[in-house]
Amino acid sequence: MYDRVPHITLKSIANNTEIDTIWESYQTKLEPLREALNKELSKSWEEWEIPREAESKWSDKAKQLHGDWWKNRIARQKEIDASIAAKADQEFLYDKPYEDKNTVRVAGPFTVESLSPHRVLAVGENDDLIDPDAKCDRDNGEIDFVNVILENLKTSGVQQAHKEDKINFTSLVPFPSQYICAEGRYIEGENDKEKRAGIFIGSEFGTVSRPDLVAAARESGDIGFDVLIACAFNYDAHSAEFNKLGRIPILKARMNADLHMANDLKNTGAGNLFVIFGEPDIDINSLDDGNLQVKIHGVDVFHPQSGEVRSSNADEIACWFIDTDYNEESFFVRHAYFLGASDPYKSLKTTLKAEIDEEAWSSLYSDTSRPFAKPKSGRIAVKVINHLGDEVMKVFSVG
Repeated sequence: MYDRVPHITLKSIANNTEIDTIWESYQTKLEPLREALNKELSKSWEEWEIPREAESKWSDKAKQLHGDWWKNRIARQKEIDASIAAKADQEFLYDKPYEDKNTVRVAGPFTVESLSPHRVLAVGENDDLIDPDAKCDRDNGEIDFVNVILENLKTSGVQQAHKEDKINFTSLVPFPSQYICAEGRYIEGENDKEKRAGIFIGSEFGTVSRPDLVAAARESGDIGFDVLIACAFNYDAHSAEFNKLGRIPILKARMNADLHMANDLKNTGAGNLFVIFGEPDIDINSLDDGNLQVKIHGVDVFHPQSGEVRSSNADEIACWFIDTDYNEESFFVRHAYFLGASDPYKSLKTTLKAEIDEEAWSSLYSDTSRPFAKPKSGRIAVKVINHLGDEVMKVFSVG
């Protein structure tokens, strides 16, 4: 519910016939008073000539007539203004919602979001379609989206959950292939072994699907690369479990949305523009009553120094959600839980300035979900968000 104000225009005033009715009704009161006042003071004032304040030398009768005239004059104007406001269109003030003093907001409302696996068409300011493959202008030159991403990738590298676990490319050069657009080289392990990585870049406006990754990984194997690094803004749910094809590991780096503005931002390499966030380490337990319960241990993260995939603990997870009946199209938050090494109960209590049911809050501050019935679809989905704000989702089939 938002505050609103009348949007008054000259057209709304000109078309308001009620103004004439109000003016005529008050003229029957104002004209006799004006004539009597003129007679008492021996004046010939028109309506607009009557002074606002009565003079001290006037008679009591003249002062009374003057006061009555202005009282009706002000009442007429108020009725006209009210009529204009009532007949005018209403404008909502979206920055001024009605405030409920009895409610304290702890966090923003949860929303259900999904990314469709099909192509997304972008629309410009003039409602014209934007070609995702069109070239963009940078420094008064025509440089396409892929080259802009490669520039930032070479400078920023690929960031892991820990700052020390970062892939820094010693070289990154374009590669002429159908899916692989660049070849990157980086040092891995204690023996300083050089690895060759094929770079796959997803669409500027859209979602990378599993078939895209399969084709890119197969091409990487044929070329002889050691690893495939896919860079995309979004991945569909079916690609979440796809981490390897034959001998080729697949690292899915999520690109920061700031890269949509890469033409206007300085390429300093200071931000986490490319982040690899591994899959969640989860146990699904069947209870005696037939219900299921999910326990999360952490997130698997690739460490380029050793070439291993290690599991971090639950303290590095900011929050995690469960869709207990995943339909393979959209993720619906049915369970929400919050983690972290700090004590959120104390912060929540301080923010609300009230006592909180600690037992109820502890059911949300947990690495183990509440029991839930087996899904009719036979699938559940778990989405995990780390302290950097990166998210990963994994789908599980349950009997």
